[in-house]
Amino acid sequence: MSKEWAAKPLSDRGRLRTDTDGAPLYASVKQLILDKIHSGEWPPKQRVPSENELVAELGVSKMTANRALRELANEGELVRIQGVGSFVADRKGHSDLFEVRNIAEEIAERGHQHKAIVVVLAEEPASPAIADSLGLTIGCPVFHSLIVHHENDVPVQLEDRYVNPAAAPGYLEQDFTTQTPNAYLMQAAPLSSSEHIVEAVMPHAWECKLLMMLRTEPCLAIRRRT
Repeated sequence: MSKEWAAKPLSDRGRLRTDTDGAPLYASVKQLILDKIHSGEWPPKQRVPSENELVAELGVSKMTANRALRELANEGELVRIQGVGSFVADRKGHSDLFEVRNIAEEIAERGHQHKAIVVVLAEEPASPAIADSLGLTIGCPVFHSLIVHHENDVPVQLEDRYVNPAAAPGYLEQDFTTQTPNAYLMQAAPLSSSEHIVEAVMPHAWECKLLMMLRTEPCLAIRRRT
């Protein structure tokens, strides 16, 4: 998650060059932004100048600024959140099996203390989306856990997990304050394949409450299927 919201200046007007290669004006604005991103000067989740700020800084029209930001969002370089702003996107993609890690171990490696608070641990009927993801019939029983992971008493991750009962029948009997679901499942149902997608999102109100964050703070959502 990020708390850095102030947009950094893009450039002065003299750096916007549009006549040397005949490129359209919006393309030059795009390239200026891309240069900042690819150089690392603007890291993931950094807020970039708004349309109005681009107009003021570069002397371009609002239509030109809008097209530059819109195309960068369509290309996956930016995440645009209505009413909030545009942010440098985290790279999306599928991970290898070996990137599925135990958060408790990651926190311990940093020399910090891990704590888990179990919010939900129950059997529920599978929704259409969950049933499709797990290859089950809609309405059949699935195990659901909702756990907030803390690092040095600061909530850092909300784990919302659904489990096929056939793969781990003892899931609901576990104490996930002493071991993580990841640690248990690695023993009960070792992974044969894994994929996940990471994207920047704005959290829901209930997620903000559990993570003790503001509604205006973006976070990373990891959707993983094993």
